[in-house]
Amino acid sequence: MTDPTGVPIPHPGLRTVPANEVSWDDLQVVLGTADAGRCQCQWFKVAGWLWRASTPEERIASFREQTACGQPDAPSTSGLVAFLDEQPVGWVAVEPRTAYPKLRDQRVPWLGRDEDRDDDGVWAVTCLVVRKGYRGRGLTYPLARAAVDFARERGARSLEAYPMLAEAGKQITWGEAHVGVRQIFEEAGFAEVSHPTLRRVVMRIDFAGTAAPRA
Repeated sequence: MTDPTGVPIPHPGLRTVPANEVSWDDLQVVLGTADAGRCQCQWFKVAGWLWRASTPEERIASFREQTACGQPDAPSTSGLVAFLDEQPVGWVAVEPRTAYPKLRDQRVPWLGRDEDRDDDGVWAVTCLVVRKGYRGRGLTYPLARAAVDFARERGARSLEAYPMLAEAGKQITWGEAHVGVRQIFEEAGFAEVSHPTLRRVVMRIDFAGTAAPRA
């Protein structure tokens, strides 16, 4: 939710926690049983046609291993969980870009750019989920900002996102909106580096003081 000037409303009771420091049950409460719960944040993890062959049980097992939920000493995790007044309310997937095999072969991240697809220094935000019952409150804004801080603290040189353009009169389904919309990332400090399709842009924030590569 935003005020009339378009500025996201702050949430004093909101905090974000690396997924390995929270319980698996809390994360599953956020995802629910609809699209996000069925996907288990594996869409960009399973390369190409292999997605069709994956089972719900396999996706759950893979996601649990990737997040390392309940393992605070784990060396890595695949995202952050947001809590509002101690209730789990949001999820953002953020990892090195190379952790997402499907990104390698998709058109959106690479069209018009000369990028090293094996560069571990570039991270990516691939999914934002807000728990049913808490949507419409602008919670994706702090999720995006938290992803920026998390990637920077973990040594990323740059962070990318591949959001949708929200057009008046055109509905965005969850299957599209899980990547976020442009305004969310603009507010978090990202800048557009390419516009590969009519409704998708590549946004990027650099942490090393260098300009983002442009098309």
